Amino acid sequence: MAGILAWFWNERFWLPHNVTWADLKNTEESTFPQAEDLYLACPLAFCMFMIRLVFERFIARPCALGLKIQANGPQKAQPNAILEKVFTAITKHPDEKRLEGLSKQLDWDVRTIQRWFRQRRNQEKPSTLARFCESMWRFTFYLYIFTYGVRFLKKSPWLWNTRECWYNYPYQPLTVDLHYYYILELSFYLSLLFSQFTDIRRKDFLLMFLHHVATISLITFSYVNNMARVGTLVMCLHDAVDVLLEAAKMANYAKCQRLCNVLFIMFALVFISSRLGVYPVWILNTTVFESWEIVGPYPSWWVFNVLLVLLQALHTFWSYLIVRIACRAISRGKAGKWNPLHVSKDDRSDIESSSDEDEVLPPSQKHHTNGTNGAHGTNGYLSSSPCPDEH
Repeated sequence: MAGILAWFWNERFWLPHNVTWADLKNTEESTFPQAEDLYLACPLAFCMFMIRLVFERFIARPCALGLKIQANGPQKAQPNAILEKVFTAITKHPDEKRLEGLSKQLDWDVRTIQRWFRQRRNQEKPSTLARFCESMWRFTFYLYIFTYGVRFLKKSPWLWNTRECWYNYPYQPLTVDLHYYYILELSFYLSLLFSQFTDIRRKDFLLMFLHHVATISLITFSYVNNMARVGTLVMCLHDAVDVLLEAAKMANYAKCQRLCNVLFIMFALVFISSRLGVYPVWILNTTVFESWEIVGPYPSWWVFNVLLVLLQALHTFWSYLIVRIACRAISRGKAGKWNPLHVSKDDRSDIESSSDEDEVLPPSQKHHTNGTNGAHGTNGYLSSSPCPDEH
């Protein structure tokens, strides 16, 4: 184990040339980031998850009920032991052959069995109330941490001159405010990473999982390497967009359509301008070019920048999805009332949505369901989505 730890914490990987861990030990005059500081984030992540449960129960839920958001979920399927056994043990999406077999066994028509499976799948979807509570928790945290980040960075010289991120690197002292900022952000994303398995299941589950892993890795890397100054810039830039997205989703659940539309447009503009403009020009420029000029590359420097470029690739993909949704919405709006978020099932939730009854049926089954959902969508859920994460 000692050999493994020595290999993992190899100074030639983590630190610039001629710098050792002994040089970054805390003294009476200076305090530097220490890897063991990050252990605090694990219990704090659990505490944050518990705080979230209390917040959703005693703050978000009363707010949702005050906005007349209903707590009831989708219509429940009629109890049936045979179909339940097939659903839980075999498949949630029976093919045409199995549907015909069940139809003969139960003396039900195929359309009724399809409707039962559709309702049974919808039973596992959370109610609008649960979605609102989740979004309100995230909105509250993002708003708080973004406000804190702005107040902190306004007093920091590297906000106005990014070259300050690398002067005297890595002998840059760790302040209490910076340490608090980092530990809180890391704790939150750790809680998101694990709660992702219990939260509303998104279609982009894997993409978001990779995003959380990349974010946690970036926070950890930048702290251990004492690249915390540029790390604060990255965190603050990202939190600004998340505030608008969660606000738009809350407005959607509360059926405040105009507010939802305005917030989504603001979100799209800020997201694209910050992730495709500010991020590469401001962040990547300083981590790649300015740091190369002032400090020079070393192994963990390459890893850090690869992670930042990976994040940029995700930004580009999500920006494409936002633009596609906006273009579809504008083209649809030409025929009626313009709604920038009125999009089809295929376009919905590419940014943020649940894996609910948006599944694509096999071609052989489509003729059975065309007349079932019609104007009522799936079990009372409208088939068109006016805002992100409608379903």
